[in-house]
Amino acid sequence: MHDYRSPRWLPGGHLQTIWPALWSRRHDGPAPVYRRERWDTPDGDFIDVDFQDPPQTSGAAAAPLLVLFHGLEGSSRSHYAEAFAAHARAQGLAFAVPHFRGCSGTINRAPRAYHSGDYEEIGWILRRFAERERARAGAPILAAGVSLGGNALLRWAEEAGATAAQAVRAVAAVSAPLDLAAGGAAIGRGFSRQVYTRMFLRTMKPKALAKLAQHPGLFDRARLVAARDLYAFDDVFTAPLHGFRNTEDYWARASAKPHLRAIRVPALVVNARNDPFVPAASLPGAHEVGSQVTLWQPAHGGHVGFAMGPPPGHVRSMPEAVIAWLRAHL
Repeated sequence: MHDYRSPRWLPGGHLQTIWPALWSRRHDGPAPVYRRERWDTPDGDFIDVDFQDPPQTSGAAAAPLLVLFHGLEGSSRSHYAEAFAAHARAQGLAFAVPHFRGCSGTINRAPRAYHSGDYEEIGWILRRFAERERARAGAPILAAGVSLGGNALLRWAEEAGATAAQAVRAVAAVSAPLDLAAGGAAIGRGFSRQVYTRMFLRTMKPKALAKLAQHPGLFDRARLVAARDLYAFDDVFTAPLHGFRNTEDYWARASAKPHLRAIRVPALVVNARNDPFVPAASLPGAHEVGSQVTLWQPAHGGHVGFAMGPPPGHVRSMPEAVIAWLRAHL
């Protein structure tokens, strides 16, 4: 995947982003079958976790667990999540997708949602997985994050430092917006503003208004309704609800890029250099990361695209490469 080249029939970062999400094959067989658990959070809220159990193998050691953190407005049914689930099962791994608050189809209770630097939430989730596995057969845990989930996972690894190894063997981030200000500027102009920003706000605004109905006075409704880009949305909703002064403070403190040298657990960071959400100029160089960090920055791939094969293509190659890298650290 570090040398990924897109098919000739799929040119350009936008097409490499949109086509795979809508039309490329995610798996060869039936869609993944999940079972859902609801976990109560320390602040009186809840998250929903979708599990895919590993294939039954008699007499074998407990299967390693792969935990996947989804992207902005994603879920266990996102194209990349189903592709990861299918390959995890093929490799004999247990698989789980913890949903960020409000992303499982049910609105959460607390006066908060989720954000790109939600490392405390990531830490709580991974600690619970680790305790769960220790209480059973002590199976090792691997973690991956896509887009927003990838940035948040790296922020956790950065904050956790050497203690991260108590929860996971290795982490991987795919198409993470490591510099949120650069990403916010990119998605806020031109074609990206017209397509991706509108797509995100179409679901984010109703969720925010539902949150306001739960907690009257939580934020300025008129400002929320008037928001036309993620900068404005984050300024009225995401930043103040999660302890940031404003969008600039949120984007600066939540970005993973400035702290990549602090990571003390094996970490893979995958970013296509033609990602419409993540400008190539904002990506870290080898001199900006620690010795535990591996950078894959192929020229092509778009945002969580990486399609392969003849039309309509498939999106299995990226999960296959990422899972192979993670399993090498078991």
